[in-house]
Amino acid sequence: MNMQSRVFRRLAMSLVAATVLSTVTVVTAREPFTKDELKAMDEKLTASAKRGYDMWYGARADMSSNGLACANCHPDGAATNPQTFPKYMPQTDRVMAFRDMVNWCIENPQVGKALDVSSADMVALESYAFYLHRGVAIDTGLQTRQTAGPTPKSARGLNVKGTGIGFDK
Repeated sequence: MNMQSRVFRRLAMSLVAATVLSTVTVVTAREPFTKDELKAMDEKLTASAKRGYDMWYGARADMSSNGLACANCHPDGAATNPQTFPKYMPQTDRVMAFRDMVNWCIENPQVGKALDVSSADMVALESYAFYLHRGVAIDTGLQTRQTAGPTPKSARGLNVKGTGIGFDK
């Protein structure tokens, strides 16, 4: 192939590429969420946290065989510090995720049936605990050195009317 043919071929390929690229629809990122979308998302998160609140205070009988609920040891999510997980837990001699610690508490102090870690109920418990600790600084380290507790918006940490379950009658 002579020099003139190579130049012509490169020019033709460049024109084809430019034509293809100019006909491709450019997809851009969408605008930020609308107020209605944000409201819907917040409502779903709040509903999950409310379910977690109910469970925290004893709504699922199978989580305990001795009458204990999460709130007996952790009222308003006290000393849970979910924002510090995963972390090393001396009682299990391993690094655990928050949901693993929740199941450890259900199976040991509460002598109950562990939750499926991918279930809506586990997500609800996490939603409640993390909701209470929004904005709380992370302080990793020894388990006994806890971060500052949350400042609840109500007597039970979640700005909702009591459900009549457990202690909030």
